[in-house]
Amino acid sequence: MAKKNFKDLSEQEILALAISLEEEDSRIYGDFAEGLRETYPSTAKIFDEMRAEESGHRQALIDQYRQRFGDHIPLIRRQDVKGFVERRPIWLLRPLGIIAVRKQVEIMELETQRFYECALERITDASTRKLLGDLAEVERQHHARAESLEEEHLTPGARGEEEKSKRRLFMLQIVQPGLAGLMDGSVSTLAPIFAAAFATHNSHDAFLVGLAASVGAGISMAFAEALSDDGSLTGRGKPLLRGFVTGAMTAAGGIGHTLPFLFADFRLAFTWAVIVVAIELAIISYVRHRYMDMPLVSSALQVVVGGVLVFACGVLIGSS
Repeated sequence: MAKKNFKDLSEQEILALAISLEEEDSRIYGDFAEGLRETYPSTAKIFDEMRAEESGHRQALIDQYRQRFGDHIPLIRRQDVKGFVERRPIWLLRPLGIIAVRKQVEIMELETQRFYECALERITDASTRKLLGDLAEVERQHHARAESLEEEHLTPGARGEEEKSKRRLFMLQIVQPGLAGLMDGSVSTLAPIFAAAFATHNSHDAFLVGLAASVGAGISMAFAEALSDDGSLTGRGKPLLRGFVTGAMTAAGGIGHTLPFLFADFRLAFTWAVIVVAIELAIISYVRHRYMDMPLVSSALQVVVGGVLVFACGVLIGSS
């Protein structure tokens, strides 16, 4: 269906569109509040107040419309008029990200402010111009209003709790799946790669085995993680994202010590592969210490012992 140009709208249609915009923004702020209430309760209160404010704007516009044009308000939506930015429905996502929400709010405020400024150029009625001018000024001040609401609701204690929630979500959705993949890829592929290396003493053969093992392990881990749960009860986020992170890190962990076998010289390739394995195990130990609150020495011992055992199995089997 063809969209209508904004310059072709009548004053009645502009008012109807303004009512529709305020109603939509109010409902979106309500969705933001509900989506953030469990994890970011203080920020949810901010959006509750913004929803109430947008509802007040809508009622003022309705009163003005009825005074001038009667009770019937035609349904004119933003998607019916050229010039509006298409909004991604991030308010439907769960769990809802606080950074994405605040960016979306900035876009909404700027767009609504611009709408009222353009509407003022098309309206001749004095009372309507005053109302739209007041609303445009409100939108210009909305960012400052949001900051004052943050000062009111986001006390140091509340900010601390929200930061903890953010770190917890990052842990559940990114760090844990990524660490599981990196550990699996770095450790489980050691045996087949080094078994092939010592069985053939051929760098190319070892590289092909390592590449196949890494990619295969990445695909397997991606499916296993994505199908483990949908995140609705555990808060672990979207299964597709977790599966991608786990699979990518699994493949990366295996490919890391596979790449040295691109060297044609077997001894040189083997030496660099061992160095890369040591670096991978050190990274895993640090990540467990940094994000899992494990003592660094204890984490390193656990990871190194496991890696050495798998490495030894590969060497013994390949040499037999």
